[in-house]
Amino acid sequence: MKSKNSVTLILGLLLVAFAVWLLLKAGWIGSIPLAIGGSLVYLGCNPGKKATVLFGHMLVVSGCLLVTWGIYLLPVSRPVLAHIIFRPLFWGLVTIFGGICAIYHGFCRCVMKTEKTP
Repeated sequence: MKSKNSVTLILGLLLVAFAVWLLLKAGWIGSIPLAIGGSLVYLGCNPGKKATVLFGHMLVVSGCLLVTWGIYLLPVSRPVLAHIIFRPLFWGLVTIFGGICAIYHGFCRCVMKTEKTP
């Protein structure tokens, strides 16, 4: 299988490997990088509209899970920069907005052109 986008594929494989390690060490939390890494591997092997939109939806779902987890952690968080940046609420919002961006990019003219060229 020859990849058309090797950087995306390598990042996805690294994220999947990290997710497997995280699943073994920390349990369910490894499912978030596993979903994102798996969709990156799919995007790296099959670039185009379908894979980009699928990647965006995986980011939105993962972001919603992180935001929910972050809301549950709010009572034990302090309003300091470290607790803002390194807690799941912040990264959940970043992931949701990145997913929305990826979904819109799936319908961009530049992605449509790459699907039509061999």
